[in-house]
Amino acid sequence: MTIAEPLLQEVDEQRREIVALAREFAQKEIAPRAAEWDRTKQYPAEVMRQLGELGFYGLRIPEEYDGLGLDTLTYMMVLEEIAAADASVSISLSVHNSLPVSMLLAHGTVEQKERWLRPMARGEVLAAFSLSEADSGSDAASLRARAVRDGDAWVLAGEKAWVTNGDTAELLMVMVRTDTPEDWRGRRGISAFLIPAGTPGVEPGKPEDKLGLRASRTTTLMLNDVRLGDEHLLGEEGEGYMYALRALDNGRMGVAAQAVGIARAAFEHARQYSGERQQFERPIKEFQAIQFKLADMVTRITAARTLMYEAARAEDRGDPVAELASMAKLFASETAMWVTTQAVQLFGGYGYMRDYPVERLFRDAKVTEIYEGTSEIQRIVIARGLYSE
Repeated sequence: MTIAEPLLQEVDEQRREIVALAREFAQKEIAPRAAEWDRTKQYPAEVMRQLGELGFYGLRIPEEYDGLGLDTLTYMMVLEEIAAADASVSISLSVHNSLPVSMLLAHGTVEQKERWLRPMARGEVLAAFSLSEADSGSDAASLRARAVRDGDAWVLAGEKAWVTNGDTAELLMVMVRTDTPEDWRGRRGISAFLIPAGTPGVEPGKPEDKLGLRASRTTTLMLNDVRLGDEHLLGEEGEGYMYALRALDNGRMGVAAQAVGIARAAFEHARQYSGERQQFERPIKEFQAIQFKLADMVTRITAARTLMYEAARAEDRGDPVAELASMAKLFASETAMWVTTQAVQLFGGYGYMRDYPVERLFRDAKVTEIYEGTSEIQRIVIARGLYSE
């Protein structure tokens, strides 16, 4: 164990075993194939199936619904282990375990929970979450996709953007407007719907060609007059956006864990390379410039992880976590970008080549500053908290 790894003494023996299982599986089954998945943009379907069988689709689902029922802190440790092997796999798990699970648990009916949470926990159903649209990113409440009443059904139409698991999920949690142009209610006019994949009128677009996370499938989602009954509406009409805002705190912590995992992997590669690379007839780890760089890298990683842990512990206590979650996401994502940049620099010309892993980690790190709320949005959330009563 190195200083860059999770502090397992923070959790009990049973949870340590779960984290250890995640680490073993990640290093054995994911890490050796991550570079190839990145090159070919191959979705790792078999590995995702295995993760589902191991219970990793039910990390946050209570045991009464066949899940592992992990506390937030242990969940973050697991995500970091997966991300240190491949961030593409970790984000697929994070999206599934954060917003859809959190919102179903908090606002689903008994029937909705029974229908979806058990197969999700058993690895039979992977979930996706869809809020953003091409013209509504940071201003998510300005979305335009709409659901209108037609007798006893809802009819959904519009186009969603940047949907992680968009063409691999069996369940889509989609946010659309249920107000009207004449009765525009802003964020209070948005509702959440549960849409089984394959429902007539639901058409995922082709996978996006991304800078990083190339093994994770991100698509558009076309809703072409999709007819749904009331049993597909999650919670109260018009409250979906508010549900999502509360669930995003957990999602942002998940991105923080992902960013810490990426940074940790980059640091470990840099540390090992510094002991192997010879210049001026000695390993470069003996040069103070390299030592200082490694010291700064591991310090920032440890600080980011500590902040992530504090946010997770606050959520486990039931305390308000909006500002802490934004701090953790902001600091960890910018740490991941800084650490991977330093790792590329330390590798020199080799760091710019796809034969070496730090190049992929550098590309994977960037999106952590963008999705689940950009760094600019996180600073707004944190600043608002300074003046809240």
